[in-house]
Amino acid sequence: MGVLDGKAAIVTGSARGIGRATAELLAEHGASVVINDLDGDVAEQAAGELGGDAVSFAGDLTREGVCEGLIDRAVEAFGQIDIIVNNAGYTWDGPVHKMSDRQFQAMLDIHTVVPFRVLRAAAPHLREPAKQEREEGREVFRKVVNISSISGTMGNAGQANYSAGKSGVVGLTKTLAKEWGQFKVNVNAVAFGFVETRLTASKEEGATFQQEGGEEIALGIPEQMRQMASMLIPLGRPATPEEAAGGVFFLCSPWSNYVHGQVLNVTGGQFTGMTT
Repeated sequence: MGVLDGKAAIVTGSARGIGRATAELLAEHGASVVINDLDGDVAEQAAGELGGDAVSFAGDLTREGVCEGLIDRAVEAFGQIDIIVNNAGYTWDGPVHKMSDRQFQAMLDIHTVVPFRVLRAAAPHLREPAKQEREEGREVFRKVVNISSISGTMGNAGQANYSAGKSGVVGLTKTLAKEWGQFKVNVNAVAFGFVETRLTASKEEGATFQQEGGEEIALGIPEQMRQMASMLIPLGRPATPEEAAGGVFFLCSPWSNYVHGQVLNVTGGQFTGMTT
């Protein structure tokens, strides 16, 4: 018996990296999960490997109507929504004086606007059941976890766009916590530090992100910066995606029922993320 038996979860950007590790952990503890990715084949493969009641939903969440389609897919598959993890995102780095409007706006769209649209679309499926439960004198907690970053809480050179987007999701989190607390929807955020994913791999490896119908964006950070980052982490190394997922899982679990409107730093004690 799992602590999330009977729960239905959506994890955006969950075919790879932290999202994939989070989806696996939720499923391991009994939740049914919607796997979402830009690439339909990759999303379907991940859902198949997850097994159980996992289903996939492909689409660019920044496009009109796609966030609503994601919510419809979850309700169609599971009949309910209990957990939403807004994880989808990528980086598109550059100094402010060389950054285009499009480059800046892209990070706001995926990191702040998309979570807003997902949660707005999900609102009836989170609020209406709670009203009925309140009339019956029952408390049933549902969970929203928005993924931020210490770039959003502390800033990071070369990431004005990403930092602004991740900072925006913190404001969204705290506001929604005030609005939805009455419906027993815990709304929290996780601010990650250095986690080993394709976004933080060595830039010299040449990993890229392909926008739907758009250009290829170089991912990763220079190896010299990677070495410096490790020196700033008291635990001495970056997190694995599985370790990162642990913080998200806590905020999705019954043990976080009285944790509300918070930003949980999962940083290994990284010096740039200890006083947010």
